Amino acid sequence: MTDKPFRFGVVAGPAGTLEDWTGLARHTEGLGYDTFLSPDPQAGLDPFTLLSAAAAATTTLHVGTFVAVSKLRDKRLLAWQAESLHKITGGRFELGLGTGRPDAAGPLARLGIEFGTPGERFAQISDTVDHLKTHADRPKLLLAAGGPKMMALAGREADIVTMAWWPRATEDEARDMVRPVREAAGDRDVELAMNLLAVGDEPAPWLEKYIGTTVAELAAGGSVSVLPGTPQQAADTLLRRRETLGISYITINSGYADRFARVVELLKGR
Repeated sequence: MTDKPFRFGVVAGPAGTLEDWTGLARHTEGLGYDTFLSPDPQAGLDPFTLLSAAAAATTTLHVGTFVAVSKLRDKRLLAWQAESLHKITGGRFELGLGTGRPDAAGPLARLGIEFGTPGERFAQISDTVDHLKTHADRPKLLLAAGGPKMMALAGREADIVTMAWWPRATEDEARDMVRPVREAAGDRDVELAMNLLAVGDEPAPWLEKYIGTTVAELAAGGSVSVLPGTPQQAADTLLRRRETLGISYITINSGYADRFARVVELLKGR
């Protein structure tokens, strides 16, 4: 379905100290990953500030937001921040943008910003995307797409689309979500991405508390978000999914970065 080569990214955990943060970025680069990504906020901190430090500590690694909450920033400020990182890193910054999970309401409220209704959030991000795309020299734009409106917007406008499906989504359900994105994209060359929750067969209590189920249960149910088995089996699964779903950009939580590095090694450049 796509001939795009694989790319791999690490979604960083809590920043800790500056040394912890930059050390993790360098470690990620050394393992062969392509991108180092930060949630928004990053343990209560601004991801743009932290990503500038990560970029300064590395040489080839791309950095990006995964994903910036659109309502947290005025569109003009966001464009300025994004273009600043894009230029000073020599094109190594990628802007990931989304409407925000429900838990984004807390950080927004502390800044005096209302989370708003789904319709209001979609209207706001649409306006922001329109503004960002008026700038010729801009970073790549990644949009997180879950609902029908965001899937259509992402297909029309984004350079990269990461699929925001639920942890239990199967490959059949994933295919149904990818289809409208591709239809909206038409002839545009859009890179499709997904975030993995777990790799291998070991339990992950720290993750299972967050997702409300176990890795074993997700794997048994055919979840597309987990990769059980050996590194070679995981690599074979990703090759098949690239063929059937068109997904070539894979991200993983930093807690799995070392374990997943063997899969990255098997698929790098393919």
